[in-house]
Amino acid sequence: MLTDTHTHLYVEQFDEDRREIVEKAIALGIERFFIPAIDASYYPRMYELERSFPENIFLMAGLHPTHVNKDYLQELSEVEKQLDNHKFYAIGEIGMDLYWDKTFLEEQKEAFKVQISWAKKRNLPIAIHCREAFDEIFEVMDQVNDEDLNGIFHCFTGNREQADKVLSYGFKLGIGGVVTFKNGGLDKFIGEIPLEHIVLETDSPYLAPSPFRGKRNESAYLIHILDKLADIYGCSPEIIAKITTKNSQELFGV
Repeated sequence: MLTDTHTHLYVEQFDEDRREIVEKAIALGIERFFIPAIDASYYPRMYELERSFPENIFLMAGLHPTHVNKDYLQELSEVEKQLDNHKFYAIGEIGMDLYWDKTFLEEQKEAFKVQISWAKKRNLPIAIHCREAFDEIFEVMDQVNDEDLNGIFHCFTGNREQADKVLSYGFKLGIGGVVTFKNGGLDKFIGEIPLEHIVLETDSPYLAPSPFRGKRNESAYLIHILDKLADIYGCSPEIIAKITTKNSQELFGV
């Protein structure tokens, strides 16, 4: 059994074939899908996906950093309403993204802190989005991290030093399609990280692994990430699948 710890199966890119995409992944042994939020407008779609596959879909609630703007407090209040009225397995995806725009840097930082406080209060893990913002994320984490906080650095793309910093917080590394990229860099050191610290993800429909790079990603492509890691670690795909799924079960409590 495999677990995709980060997949946006509810977004518009899957409107034509969503059921087929999920069933295709399940047929390959990918039976658990953890679904990060973007903003409040997507919750109806997320709930519909959960109703369609109640045994396989596990939802998160949160405000994506690229959707933090001057109205972020109002948006956060909408997210908190969802948390109060529905079952969620994590707060995510949250964090900071300075790749596209730095206009709302302080607002991103504050939204990140607020949502971390929710996670602690509700005893939930967090899924961290970090793009060109490692220093800023680490600054916040150094202030707030304690034994009550755990989670995943989703789509980890950093170097070995940054990986070690993540592990020092007790967090998992979310490994996705980037590990298959020729010049991604992850494959140079990820094999030195014990598998107990790793979970698998696709981030579909984004960041498709080789040989599908540049095309729509889907959860079934987790198999290619699994095979790459098996090659890097020099073990069977079954071992990678067993350990990483166990890691996800311990983290999410399900």
